[in-house]
Amino acid sequence: MKFTKYHALGNDYIVVDPKDLDQQITESEIKTICDRHYGIGSDGVLYGPEKSSNSDFKLRIFNPDGSEAEKSGNGLRIFSRYLWDCQLVSHQAFTIETKGGQVKATVHEQGKSVTVDMGKVRYTHGEDHSLAIQKESIQVADKTFEGYRASVGNPHFVIPVEQLSAKLAYEFGSVIENDSRFENRTNVQFLKVIDRNTIQIEIWERGAGYTLASGSSSTASAGVAFGLGLCDANISVNMPGGEIKISLDEQLFATMQGAVCKIGEGELALEALL
Repeated sequence: MKFTKYHALGNDYIVVDPKDLDQQITESEIKTICDRHYGIGSDGVLYGPEKSSNSDFKLRIFNPDGSEAEKSGNGLRIFSRYLWDCQLVSHQAFTIETKGGQVKATVHEQGKSVTVDMGKVRYTHGEDHSLAIQKESIQVADKTFEGYRASVGNPHFVIPVEQLSAKLAYEFGSVIENDSRFENRTNVQFLKVIDRNTIQIEIWERGAGYTLASGSSSTASAGVAFGLGLCDANISVNMPGGEIKISLDEQLFATMQGAVCKIGEGELALEALL
């Protein structure tokens, strides 16, 4: 199986092109590819490009546990860089179909930076996507967290805190991700507002665990900070892996820009997949 590996601020993905496979990639193959001991090691698999009826390209995004994600901001930037490296796109904007909706992407700086229109940040509560932003409490053991649901095509629960640390994500992320009120689980962000144009987050990613950076998490967190009136429309999101810039308009449509780096390419031996 041929592969190409990239990272976006330390969030690493393997791109597998369907044209290099005889059949559809399987759940067990995804798990093996992502395993850092028995496979290549990554935070997920980007499967594409596939043909799309309404976009220039179609992308499927898989988590390390084999589940399929609706959208990934870092994954979309990486996939855009892959398309650039394959000379399938130039500096002009192009569209990508995902399970979480269509996005528009533009590649800059010879592939080193990518802008993605992430769509509208929606404040959600259960199945209702029309509600204004509202606080929700979650009890974890003897600790109560107050946070806000948001969606950018995939689900997020953003928790503002005064003291931020990776320990919060490691200790409480999995429990919150799998809380029964989240029908399809959720991504979890712990958010600290630095100033009107800067926030800092720690991330627990659904199906992947602790993550150094996330584009959709950055977008959801910026959307919550903006919706609460804590930040202005242009927000720098600082994460352990680096910085992503998010811009929001009055209708909460978000644009994300961040770096992408190619790590390498190769071929995974068949015996590893058996």
